Amino acid sequence: MTLPRPHRDDLLIAAGGLAIGLLLWYFGLHTQTDRLIHPRWATLVPLVVMAAMEALRRTLPQTALAVGTLALVADQFTYGSLVTALMFTDVVYAAVVYGSPASARRIPWSTGLITIGATTGFLVWWQNAAALLVGLITAMVSFLPAVTGAIVRNHREAAEAARLRAEQTALLAEMDRAQAVGAERARMARELHDMVANHLSAIAIHSTAALSLDDEATTRQALTVIRENSVEGLAEMRRLIGLLRDSSGDAEPAAAPTLAGLEALVAQARTNGRSSGLVFTLEDARDEDGPRLPAPVELAAYRIVQESLTNALKHAAPGEVRVELGRRRDGSLTVEVTSPFGGQPGPRAPGSGAGLVGMRERVALLDGTFEAGPLPAGDGGKMWRVRAVLPVGTKDKEPQAWYG
Repeated sequence: MTLPRPHRDDLLIAAGGLAIGLLLWYFGLHTQTDRLIHPRWATLVPLVVMAAMEALRRTLPQTALAVGTLALVADQFTYGSLVTALMFTDVVYAAVVYGSPASARRIPWSTGLITIGATTGFLVWWQNAAALLVGLITAMVSFLPAVTGAIVRNHREAAEAARLRAEQTALLAEMDRAQAVGAERARMARELHDMVANHLSAIAIHSTAALSLDDEATTRQALTVIRENSVEGLAEMRRLIGLLRDSSGDAEPAAAPTLAGLEALVAQARTNGRSSGLVFTLEDARDEDGPRLPAPVELAAYRIVQESLTNALKHAAPGEVRVELGRRRDGSLTVEVTSPFGGQPGPRAPGSGAGLVGMRERVALLDGTFEAGPLPAGDGGKMWRVRAVLPVGTKDKEPQAWYG
């Protein structure tokens, strides 16, 4: 078994203690004048052993204390060295500070009992007050260093616990920050997609139509729609970029869209889809005098309708695209958009699938339900239906966006 390597500071302490002890021995400075072992060199044996234990005070604290105790007892049978006793106090201190938790709890109590026992024993033996001096010396050599070590160890453990708590707090804060950044990026991606995708889809469809059809009237109409959508999309982008760059807080936040703007949204889709044979209708079955919907619910419903109309412009076959709004008995808002499902005869804009993901995320943030998929139609064809149920009594989990 390989012994652990002594710490450099412990080696310096051991070397210093040994050097001072040898110097005192050389000049004949001892703690006692007459003992059982008379040769002066015998005093060096406990001194050297105690210095060796000082070198192990940090790596083998319990072993150092046990051997050091024997060395101190042996020192009492020689002329004695003050340095041996002083190094023993440091060994006791180190055993409490660097030893096991059980030893750190046991040593102060043990040294306290030894102090009391020694004082009581000498009082009974000598029958005079000199026994109290022996008890005081015993306490100074064993009990006080043990108590000091316990105090230092408690402070170190408290500091280490505080450091660990600080690291855990910093780690949790970093995790919260990363989650907040991820959630904000996802929210910005949804908003950017919903604001711009509708305009860009219309531009893609009508530009393809203008290039594929050699008709001046159709081309002029397509270019008109392209210009309108490009101007509106550019305005949306400029407003969003301006708000993202402005860190002073002086910019006035843009109002989030509400269901009151659905008429204009459907009218715009009607203009963009006229060349594709699409007819857009809006049926709002809500009670006009009913309770006002929370802003996050209105924003989510608006974006779901907007994205559904964009998808219809991209993929729907000629026919009716129907938008229906309603309220359930529990107050939840229902949003349903149906469109003809099948091959589009005209030009189509490519899709990425991000729109459905964004709609699902918006509904999930409000603890609602979302469905999207094909349904059989009454004339034997198929319809694509998007349906969302948005509760109004749940706590909003996503801060309201300041950009529309």
